[in-house]
Amino acid sequence: MSYYNLAITVTQLLTLYDRIYNWNPLLYINWYFMIKIRLDVDYAYPSRNRSLICTALRIRPKKGYLKNSKIIAKMVNETQQDVMVYWFFTPLTLPDQEMMDLMNSKLHEIALHVAVDPCKELETLEKLTNKKLRYYTIHGTERLLGRIIWRRKFGQTRVPIPENFPLQDFWDFPTFGLDKVCYDKPIKEVYKMTQESVMANKILHIHPDWLFRRGRINHRGAYYDVLKEILKVDSEIEDVLVRKKGFVKIGKYSEHFEYIRDVNPSEKLFDKLRDRDVDIFTFVERSWCSPLALKPPDKWIKNEDNIALLQINTFGEWWENIGKKTRNMVRKAEKSGVNAEVTKPSDILAEGIWQIYNETPIRQGRTFSHYGQSLESVRGMVFNTKNSIFINAYVKDELSGFIQLIFGDNLVVITQILSLQKHWDKAINNVMIAKAVEFCAKGNHTWLMYGRIGKGSSHPSLDKFKENNGFVRYPLNRYYVMLSKKGEIAVKLGLHKQFKDKMPEVLKPKIIPVYNFISRTKVKLLHRL
Repeated sequence: MSYYNLAITVTQLLTLYDRIYNWNPLLYINWYFMIKIRLDVDYAYPSRNRSLICTALRIRPKKGYLKNSKIIAKMVNETQQDVMVYWFFTPLTLPDQEMMDLMNSKLHEIALHVAVDPCKELETLEKLTNKKLRYYTIHGTERLLGRIIWRRKFGQTRVPIPENFPLQDFWDFPTFGLDKVCYDKPIKEVYKMTQESVMANKILHIHPDWLFRRGRINHRGAYYDVLKEILKVDSEIEDVLVRKKGFVKIGKYSEHFEYIRDVNPSEKLFDKLRDRDVDIFTFVERSWCSPLALKPPDKWIKNEDNIALLQINTFGEWWENIGKKTRNMVRKAEKSGVNAEVTKPSDILAEGIWQIYNETPIRQGRTFSHYGQSLESVRGMVFNTKNSIFINAYVKDELSGFIQLIFGDNLVVITQILSLQKHWDKAINNVMIAKAVEFCAKGNHTWLMYGRIGKGSSHPSLDKFKENNGFVRYPLNRYYVMLSKKGEIAVKLGLHKQFKDKMPEVLKPKIIPVYNFISRTKVKLLHRL
């Protein structure tokens, strides 16, 4: 039996096992076969419109040229996986010196993507790269616009190849269209399919222009997340979220997660963010447990931030330190039949949280963002959040409230605490906080965080609840690193700050009620319409 047929047989057996037992060993083992990737570099720029214009006019601006291809090449050079990449270039996407330097290893092989004239294009590419090519593919142009841009005959969707052409057609090898599958399938399913394809010795086929975005006409999807998992790279920016504010892009670790890990940014991280057009990167210094080992450069902007933090030694100590009123609230909840317990993710829990989300469109006097959320998305939150548990409160057998806790380095974060409004008279939130403190004390978790408090917060009543339960305002430093000229301009204009942080504290008592009124009114009008 050949190596290829053996791989096919193994893959089929594992797939059959998965269907019977709903567990696929492919998800839990390392790659045992080489990852082979084919890249058709059809267009030179991340922007589709820019690529089409530059192709039609036969121009090649330096800014952004082969940007996505260079990002992929860096990912390949960084990986520890056994990988081989075949780059197929057209005469309008010829590699520049930077791209050549990135492909200067045994992990990369240059090949020809025929556009119009196979022989002439082969000669040009071999002369430019000083390499003897082995493979070719043909750039397809099914649409009339594509044929016009590439200056082909109107009826010519594919260029004919001479019989004596010296290169081998790369379509002779089994291929898996990764970006095509990413168009309409979830990442987890695509990742599983990709693993099976590699085990079956198939070549992963992608186009650099769809690395981060989804095509509408071409029916191709963004495949960066899958490629990152396949190659096991870019862990530094795994949880970095990028949002656009005005004319700049600001990167930061996702909400709550930026507080559970130590961040000591490096130039490697900054380079990766620049590759993704991030202008400003922001992070917090976890000074309560691990202040920055390196002195921040003067060019970094430092602003004051804060969190609501509770230091836990024993449950008894916390119980004595909170006020009498809060202790009575916990006792009241217990007398009212409220039972709090620690649970793991489940479908029953997801359905209960979904019902709490959709009980009312207004909470704390303003629009509730989770109202109207689908059950499927709630399941995703419950099952996909890493390192988390839930504390649930029940009135009889009904889920009446929940807290989600996320565990980090020297910190546990309360990410959500919600309860049914119809049971608010039973002090459900108080008994859940008490259970969270008890859980942290037993697990030797010293620090418990509950969002912000005081300056920067926009919920005065919630701040009072935190203070009553022992949380104090802990000041910390937030740093802003400018990664581009646009980022420097944005910082000078104050665009890096949130509006609520720029608002004077004396104005908040007047502005917040107005904001809440507008928010409630908008929801009521939409509901009536």
